[in-house]
Order: sequence, then C-alpha cells, then structure tokens
Amino acid sequence: MSKQSNPGKKWPWIIVLSILGVVGLSWWTVKIAVTHPVQLSDLDMQDYHHFDRDINGIIKARIAFNKKYDIEYVTESFKTDKAEVKFKITDKTGTPVEDANLTLRLTRPGTHAFDRKLALADSKDGVYTFETVTLPKPGRWDILVRVQVGDNYRFLNLKADTRYANVFEY
Repeated sequence: MSKQSNPGKKWPWIIVLSILGVVGLSWWTVKIAVTHPVQLSDLDMQDYHHFDRDINGIIKARIAFNKKYDIEYVTESFKTDKAEVKFKITDKTGTPVEDANLTLRLTRPGTHAFDRKLALADSKDGVYTFETVTLPKPGRWDILVRVQVGDNYRFLNLKADTRYANVFEY
C-alpha cells in the first residue's frame, strides 16, 4: 500500500502563516508611521485647518494687496553660513513703503525640525532686511513671509537654495 499525502493537513498551516504575515506587516506599518510622522502643512504660515477654512479671504486679501503694492526679493546672497533675506516693498507708483509689518520664517521642505523665525534687523527706503543667520544645513529652504501694510496683507512663499546664490522661485 502506498502512502498518500493528505493535502488537507497543509491548509491550516498556510492560513496560520498568512495571518501571522498580515499581523506582522500591520505592526511594521504602525511602527514606521509612529517613528516618521506626517508633517502638517503650514502653507502661508498657518496650519492647514485655518488655511482651508479661510482660503477665500486669503485670496481676496492677496488680490487687494497686489492692487496697491509690489514686493521684490532683493537678497544679494543666500548662503548657509550667512543667510540674509531682504525684500523691497513699493506702492504701485514706485514709492517705497516705510510702514510695512513683515514676519519671516525659514523652513526646510517636508520638516519643521530646522525652522527659524527671523527678526527684522533694518528697514530703509522700502527695503526690509532680516537678521543674518547661519543655517544648519545647505540646500533648499522655503522663505515664508507675511506682509501687512495697514489693513492690507498677503503671504509669500519663496524657495531659495544655499548652493545656488541667485536661484530662487516664487
């Protein structure tokens, strides 16, 4: 008499191994998610809840600001060891704006670990110069600015790179 294998005895092991595999992969997914959390968007220097809730107001404010004022990025040198940020603000006739209120934050794309809030160091003839800082890493940085003149305001998100001094993007 020949011994026949019983295929029915293998199925429980395959099912148990499959369940253990699913549980193991689920645990691994949760572990990765906890150790690498998603960074919340802070487009226009605010959390995304506020941004989503007030997007129409933000767009209207930017349009109203742009009808009255111009902003120009006039930084000569954006380097890791001496990052300096300057903006020139004029009205539509070309007259420098002396009473603007600017808030600036430097941040890396995808992380808030290296955020730097810069203080305004000087303003003269419509050119607003922020304090010079040493950045912890070379590469691409986002320059987030909130500009307010009277009741008019707008946000500006500029991308600059310490490796290429004259390369930036609005």
